[in-house]
Amino acid sequence: MTSLSISLRRRFFRLAIPNILSNVTVPLVGLVDTAFLGHLPNIDLLAGVALGAVIFDYAYWTFGFLRMGTTGTTAQAVGRDDHREIYHILYRFLVVAVAVAVVLLLARDLIRDVGFAMLSGSPGVEQAGADYFNARIWGAPATLSNYVLLGWLLGRERARQALLIMVVGNLANVGLDYLFIVELGRGATGAGVATALSQYLMLLLAVALVYRAGPMAPISGAAVFDKERMAELFRLNRDILVRTLALLTTLALFTNFSALISTTVLAANAILLRLHMVAVYLIDGAAFATESLAGIYYGQRDVDRLRRVLRLAMATGLVFAVPLVVVMLLAPATVFGIMTSHADVIAAAVRYAPWMIPVLMFGSVAYIYDGFFIGITEGKVLRNQMLVSAVLFFLPVAWLAVRRGDNHLLWAALALFMIGRVITMRIGERRVFGRMGISP
Repeated sequence: MTSLSISLRRRFFRLAIPNILSNVTVPLVGLVDTAFLGHLPNIDLLAGVALGAVIFDYAYWTFGFLRMGTTGTTAQAVGRDDHREIYHILYRFLVVAVAVAVVLLLARDLIRDVGFAMLSGSPGVEQAGADYFNARIWGAPATLSNYVLLGWLLGRERARQALLIMVVGNLANVGLDYLFIVELGRGATGAGVATALSQYLMLLLAVALVYRAGPMAPISGAAVFDKERMAELFRLNRDILVRTLALLTTLALFTNFSALISTTVLAANAILLRLHMVAVYLIDGAAFATESLAGIYYGQRDVDRLRRVLRLAMATGLVFAVPLVVVMLLAPATVFGIMTSHADVIAAAVRYAPWMIPVLMFGSVAYIYDGFFIGITEGKVLRNQMLVSAVLFFLPVAWLAVRRGDNHLLWAALALFMIGRVITMRIGERRVFGRMGISP
């Protein structure tokens, strides 16, 4: 093994390991939410929060470019050794984050009503979802600002600081979940309050760590609002926005179609998706490291390291998908029993668990590709692959699944969606390296 390979591996895992540790706390908190709610007598609370979470996926991750765009552009500025622009990127994205949060708060009633008009559930499920939404939405300013601050730290290879922020915030979320759901009996409302408060705790810590990150460049309004830079920001964010909307729409349709089949299927699929997210956040730890290093190497025009880091990340992502697949195959009932005491939901989850294998294995490759293209700010590739995969691979089979009331077919549609993403992003990879003058 060459010294280049050794140094690259060390640099990659110095970033990946803290990212993985911080990322895994996010779905674990979701599992705690599910466990607290899943053991309450009323299953509508668990199903309602699952639907309410879909609306927040839209309301927040529609603006996921605040995290992804910050990481890629910051990493490239680091690669160019442009200290002033590193901070101008931070200020620029924070302005956008605060503006978006204000709009979300002003439009909160409209977002809630339109969201539940588009989703399907029994009256009890929809009421629980609305209670969750009404509480959690007040965390919008903190949530979106955290996207920017975490993205900026990752772009500067400050993964340990990002780890500290995530661990503190998510441990606080668990404690607040217990307080509001179990001790105070606030159900879905309590889950929303706990999440919102934990986001503000994360924000306070993130601001403190950014302030201590080193000498800050003075704020220059002219540089922050530079027309060319702002135009670049919105072009990139436009493509990432379309990509994110297509992904969220696919997952939202999956959840909504689950509800159309039955409440039991909705609850079972919600549990399976929670477990899926555990693997996704592990894989995203490697993807975040890929964003940082790909952006830096792209800024330096170091093609050899750019190619090597992608291959290393691919292998790492697959490694992280395997353990969850093994657990799901060996002891599914035990795992699902931790999250709910409803026998019919456990039985349904066990029945559909094998579909997690193709979803996770192909998904791991797709999520690593996301990190690569975000790091090199190739937003068009991200946009196009997601649209093709959603429209051509997912929708036809998912529509047929609803027509037949067949949850197996619905999971097949999600697996095809992941396969489509891998195929289309592989094509995008070949084109990117072709433009840079090498064969991938």
